[in-house]
Amino acid sequence: MLSFRLPYSFESIHHSASFATYPALIQSTLWPIYTPENTLFTLWTPMAEEVVLTLYKTGNNSEAFATKQLKKEANGIWQLKVDGDLNGTYYTFQVRVKGLWLAKTPGIYAKAVGVNGNRAMVLDMESTNPEGWKIDKGPSLANYNETIIYELHIRDMTIHANSGSSSPGLYLGLVEEGTKGPENIATGIDHLKELGITHVHVLPTFDHYAIDETNLDTPQFNWGYDPNNYNVPEGSFSSDPFNGEIRIKEFKQMVKAFHDNDIGVILDVAYSHTGKTEESNFNQEVPDYYYRHWEDGSYADAAACGNETASERAMMQTFMIESVSYWTQEYHIDGFRFDLMGIHDIKTMNKISDAVKKINPNALLYGEGWTAKDSTLPEAERALKKHVQKLRNIAAFNDDLRDGIKGSVFENKSTGFVSGAKEMEESIKFGVVGAIEHPQLDYKSVNYSDAPWAREPWQSINYVSCHDNHTLFDKLQVSKTEANVEKLIAMDKLANAIVLTSQGTPFLHSGVEMLRTKNGEHNSYNLPDSINQINWGWKIQHIAVLTYYKNLIALRKAHPAFYMNSAADVVKHLKFQRVKDGFISYTLEDHANGDSWKNILVIYNASNKIIEYQIDETWQEAVSRDTFALEGKRTLETNIKVPALSLYIAFQQ
Repeated sequence: MLSFRLPYSFESIHHSASFATYPALIQSTLWPIYTPENTLFTLWTPMAEEVVLTLYKTGNNSEAFATKQLKKEANGIWQLKVDGDLNGTYYTFQVRVKGLWLAKTPGIYAKAVGVNGNRAMVLDMESTNPEGWKIDKGPSLANYNETIIYELHIRDMTIHANSGSSSPGLYLGLVEEGTKGPENIATGIDHLKELGITHVHVLPTFDHYAIDETNLDTPQFNWGYDPNNYNVPEGSFSSDPFNGEIRIKEFKQMVKAFHDNDIGVILDVAYSHTGKTEESNFNQEVPDYYYRHWEDGSYADAAACGNETASERAMMQTFMIESVSYWTQEYHIDGFRFDLMGIHDIKTMNKISDAVKKINPNALLYGEGWTAKDSTLPEAERALKKHVQKLRNIAAFNDDLRDGIKGSVFENKSTGFVSGAKEMEESIKFGVVGAIEHPQLDYKSVNYSDAPWAREPWQSINYVSCHDNHTLFDKLQVSKTEANVEKLIAMDKLANAIVLTSQGTPFLHSGVEMLRTKNGEHNSYNLPDSINQINWGWKIQHIAVLTYYKNLIALRKAHPAFYMNSAADVVKHLKFQRVKDGFISYTLEDHANGDSWKNILVIYNASNKIIEYQIDETWQEAVSRDTFALEGKRTLETNIKVPALSLYIAFQQ
């Protein structure tokens, strides 16, 4: 057995070579390759003087049964083929640099890991596939923006005692059918089917640091934006985090259950930073290489998490492309949401979208078009919101619409269109057209963007709330303390009525359909279940709100005029009619996007009074306040009484 000197002085290794000189043109795969006859272990670490592989019987608390030296190959690769059937064997790598042994890691390309992700596992991945996996696939899309995305945290959805789940907080609990809450209401996946959404966006479910998987009897919560092992599902959502195989099997079962119900699965990924910095797996393999630094040698920190990754560097770019491709192929993932996408460079993001789309043409890709702090990457190269037109098949969150609807997420008292703010109409219109160029917009009056940033309308992820900041209902409460509950509910419904009748890709925060609250907490990333959980009693309490959301979703799905695929079509068919303080009307004309309705009149009345709206032609009423009559039972001939704080829709056949 070799003896290792730890801890080491990391500072002595910093900037030991110019990263540009590192070999990066590799032909061989860096993934572990298993067969019943042998397993090939590979590590890329061009600065290493020695690399050791250690084998174990278990994922923790066991002594090594073998230690082997990897052999140095070309292009910075170290490799070793070990004979015999190693299926179920755990292992670690350890690298010696400048005479110092770094910490043991599972390797950044680990496919399976033991508890807390400290040791990797050799695994026959084929054995983890559920029945019917070979023919499993997610929803097909004609238009990107026909999707209705529902963002959730796996634990939140079923951890409350009234969820009726037999596996609360776990992968399988989320997709357990037939679960019932108070008064026999549907919960879990049955609720999602009832609601009518098309895709779930799951908060990070790769293996992350924050949760101690050895101590799950003690309730723990984290959103998961502290990546540990990028290519392995998080163990705390599995029934047995000690067995590296179980989390993979159960994650795949979850995906297949969603697919069997025609619901796609989008993975929230955070390649922008790692949960740890000097101690990260990346730094224990190739110190400093995968991160950006300021000129003084300190870590750049555009993620505000202690570091930022260097996507423009060849092997970080390779890692990101390989990782998303792996999730798409191995786990049948239907898309990715990129945390702090503005940290990544445009070239890398385009290569990622090309790779994912080649495997799954129906995949959705979108991200946050901003950074948390400044980056060393030149601004012109960043995948920012204002550079979306340079991105292929990638969308970005529309914070112009988000804050235009309800006020700034950073200021509690800030209000928006639905809560009585003045001069928000252009920001709403900007979201309605999907952030594209439209001749009827005054871009200088849009709250954040003074120019269109989307090439096509689907590139605008339209939303009013997400896991970050206040829930929609909490935000309305904190900014409109004088409003009664009835008015707050009307504002809430109008807010997502705007989202669901706009041309961008709609995105809903889980529980918004039942007035989810986090008791006013705006940053619940590590707060207990009592703050983060979905209380299914809300569904009973706010059943009328749920019904409204269901009707909105059904309306959108029934009428493709609300999700035109091209900017040219939006300009041709969408015409704004009347815009004044707290009031916007527009028409969708001439069977837009093949809609069965010839013309559609959409009105947003954010005022506190009924508005008399004069019309010159005969229309059929489809939506008025809580009434949805899509068959158009009521005929309108001279004027429309548009209820206060509401969406109104009429149509002509």
